[in-house]
Amino acid sequence: MSLIRRTSPFGDMLSLRQAMDHLFEDSVVRPRSFWFGDSTALPLDIHSTPDALVVEAALPGVKPEQVEITVAGDQLTISGSSDATREDEREGYTYREIRRGEFSRTVTLPGDLETDRATASFEHGLLRLSIPRAEQTRPHRIAITPTHEAPADVKPAVEVAAADPDRELVAAH
Repeated sequence: MSLIRRTSPFGDMLSLRQAMDHLFEDSVVRPRSFWFGDSTALPLDIHSTPDALVVEAALPGVKPEQVEITVAGDQLTISGSSDATREDEREGYTYREIRRGEFSRTVTLPGDLETDRATASFEHGLLRLSIPRAEQTRPHRIAITPTHEAPADVKPAVEVAAADPDRELVAAH
C-alpha cells in the first residue's frame, strides 16, 4: 500500500505574524537604500521641544566645513560630502557599509518656526540644528483664578484633620 499525501491549499500561506515580520525586516533591517541603491540618504533624528525643533544628524568622519545647511521656504536641506577615497584601497572586503561620498537630505518643516534664528553646532561627528519656535506659537501657561473665595470660618479638611486626628472625616457628595 502506498501513501498519498495531499497538500492543503492553505499550507503555503503566511500567518499575519510572519507577514508582519517580513515587512518589518524588509523596511527596517534592510532599509530602502539597500533595495534601491540610495546611498545619498542621510538619517536624521528630529524632535520637538516647547521652544524649538531640534534636528540631529550623525556625520562621522565629516568636517563641519564639508556640510551645508539651507532653508528655502519650509524645506530644510542638509548636504555635504565625506572623503570619497581612502588611502587603503585593498581588495577582499567581506562586508562594506561605511558610506563615503556625497550625502543629502531634505525635510519639510512646520510653519511655526523662525528659521532665520536657527543655530547649528557640530561636535564629535554629531550635527545639532536648533530652530526656535515663533513666540506666538509657544505654549503659554494660563493661571486659574477662583471665581469666589471660601468663607473665612470654613477650614479645609486638611486643617481640621491636623487639629483633631481622632475625628473622622466624611466626604460630602
